[in-house]
Amino acid sequence: MVQQLTLADSLSLGDLHTYLQRAGRVEDGSVRLIAGSGILAVYTAILYPRGILDESPTVLGLRTFGLVDTEDFDAVVPMRSLVERIVRARGEFGEDDESRPVSMSRPPEVNTVTWAGISPPRGGWLPIGQTDAPTLESAARAGIAEVAEAIPDGTGEQLVQRVRSEVWGRGVDGIEYVPAGAAFAAYSLGFLGDDAIQVFETGPWTRLSSRRGHVLVRRKPWTLKS
Repeated sequence: MVQQLTLADSLSLGDLHTYLQRAGRVEDGSVRLIAGSGILAVYTAILYPRGILDESPTVLGLRTFGLVDTEDFDAVVPMRSLVERIVRARGEFGEDDESRPVSMSRPPEVNTVTWAGISPPRGGWLPIGQTDAPTLESAARAGIAEVAEAIPDGTGEQLVQRVRSEVWGRGVDGIEYVPAGAAFAAYSLGFLGDDAIQVFETGPWTRLSSRRGHVLVRRKPWTLKS
């Protein structure tokens, strides 16, 4: 049986396409889709530990979209397959169809994605401060440059991951309890704009929220803000 999802309008479909394209430039593996109460939550992985000795934080992107007549579900699907379905669905709409709901099939699920087994909490978030786009963009650009300089062509995967873990696990200047990997995610996913970035926390999770989307970070216990 083919599983369907129906977004509220084709504008949402275009936003979802842009979000996945940006996420795919960083990590094009899988996407977690959670549908409930008329909302589709789309999680993408930007950083996550690749082994038991990897100290990288888990950093996820999150965008939400309105749904119409779609049953509740929680599924992890291949990003490329989902993007292909979005492209086909967008091709079926004309310029005058922006406000119409749009349906498409869901790709077959995958069950080998380690990061998708870690679920961020939906409630209990407490505000702990805010930051701004220039601060996060500066941290992201500096980290990208440092990683590029430290990893020459032909470097082994183990060393590559070690460098990334060190750079993106480091705190952002002025908000040291937020790892630079969160800044990298917000910058890479296009979540930075003119509005302030609100910072929330619950347990080992930190959330950075703007009008454009959310970045969720699961950090090691010793890095938590006291």
